[in-house]
Amino acid sequence: MKNNNGYLIISLDFELLWGVFDVIDYSSKKRYFINTRQVIPEILKSFEDKGIHSTWATVGMLFNENWDEWKSNIPESIPAYHNRALSAYDFGMNHYNDGIEELCFAPELVRHISEIPGQEIGTHTYSHYYCMEPGQDLENFRADISKAVSLASKFNIQLKSLVFPRNQISEDYLEICRDLGIVNVRSNPYSWYWEDVRSDSIVTRLGRTGDAYIPLGEKTYRLNELKDKKPIEQMASRFLRPSEETDLLRRLKLNRVKREMETAAKKNKIYHLWWHPHNFGDHPERSMRDLNEILSHFVSLHKDYNFQSLNMAELGDMILK
Repeated sequence: MKNNNGYLIISLDFELLWGVFDVIDYSSKKRYFINTRQVIPEILKSFEDKGIHSTWATVGMLFNENWDEWKSNIPESIPAYHNRALSAYDFGMNHYNDGIEELCFAPELVRHISEIPGQEIGTHTYSHYYCMEPGQDLENFRADISKAVSLASKFNIQLKSLVFPRNQISEDYLEICRDLGIVNVRSNPYSWYWEDVRSDSIVTRLGRTGDAYIPLGEKTYRLNELKDKKPIEQMASRFLRPSEETDLLRRLKLNRVKREMETAAKKNKIYHLWWHPHNFGDHPERSMRDLNEILSHFVSLHKDYNFQSLNMAELGDMILK
């Protein structure tokens, strides 16, 4: 695993409404998700133009064409969260007549992503599954991932990489991932404010938010820090926050990302950037301008330092050689 280059890894948590139905009023966010659907081809065009490889960790329910197919694909074993507001199945059964298909299903976008060179379709579980919530168990999780794998295979997609929803990675679940062909999972940064992923304390929120603008620890790491055992836990470096209203904050954020990328390029280290496509939903034009600035910086670093772009599967394959 000798590392002669630095690497930029990008992963996107592609979920549309399935990732946030419990925290937003979807009836007021239709434009937001329509914008998201429209901006995804723009993101892909920028990736293709600038040689960017990335992993789209996709909620399996998005593979369905409509509510009838969704109902036919409900696994036999599903989580019974104590907090029923978290259940994608309860949400779907309660709202499938609300005319929200375009917020919940996107098979044509999945196909489009899979056709672009360097883009990996990974999984964000089938139902945006929460591994740390009371009321679910390993059997439920195995059924969930099995359904995601089965649906993906109908698109001629082999799932190799997984991102745990809301970063609720659990060691007990990694063996099931391995059994079902998942080679890579995205894990959380070393930072103290990611130690408890379910924490919503003021201190935790301040740490995660402030980290976007001021230095709060190292964000790059070396290839040999990743263990060559399946599944490989590939550490995230930074969440690309939605575009800010304030130019000062936007500039601070972009400069932080660009400096961290440069550190990885110069020191032959890994930098893993992630976000949700729907983070571009409120301000798609401004968000694309920010992203293109970051990607143009990658192009410069590639020229000057041979900085490379890999998706999660490609990084995993390199580690397991």
